[in-house]
Amino acid sequence: MTEPLERQRIDKWLWAARFFKTRALAVQAIERARVQVGGSAVKPARELKVGDLVHVRQGELEREVRVLALSAQRGPAPVAQQLYAETAPSVAAREQAAAQRRLAPEPAHSITQGRPTKRERRALDGQRRADWDQRWSAALDE
Repeated sequence: MTEPLERQRIDKWLWAARFFKTRALAVQAIERARVQVGGSAVKPARELKVGDLVHVRQGELEREVRVLALSAQRGPAPVAQQLYAETAPSVAAREQAAAQRRLAPEPAHSITQGRPTKRERRALDGQRRADWDQRWSAALDE
C-alpha cells in the first residue's frame, strides 16, 4: 500500500484534479501565469501541499480553490472533485458571471447568415465607397 502524499507538483495536481486534460496543457497554463498559488505566479515544478489556495483561470472561467488532498493518479470526476473545495467568493463570482452571460448574450451568436459571399462583399464595399465619396468630396464647387 502506498503512503499518502505530503507534497506534489502543481502540474500533476491540476491534471489529477481534472482542471486540464493533459499535464502539458497544465504546464502551458502555468507558464502563461494563469495559475497562481497564494496570490503569486508559480512554475510547473512548484510543490503543492494540502491547504494551499490555488487560483486557476481557464478562458473566461476563474476559480479559486483550496487543496484538500493530493493524488498521484487521475481518477474519475467525482473522485477528482474531492481533491479541492472552491471558495465561497469564487462560487459567487462564477454564478454572477453566468447570469451576466445569460442576460447579455454574445453579439456574434445573433449572426444567422454567416460570412458574406464574394458578390455580397463587393456590393457592401461599393456601397461604402459611394457613401464615403458623398461625405468627403474633394471636388471644388465653383
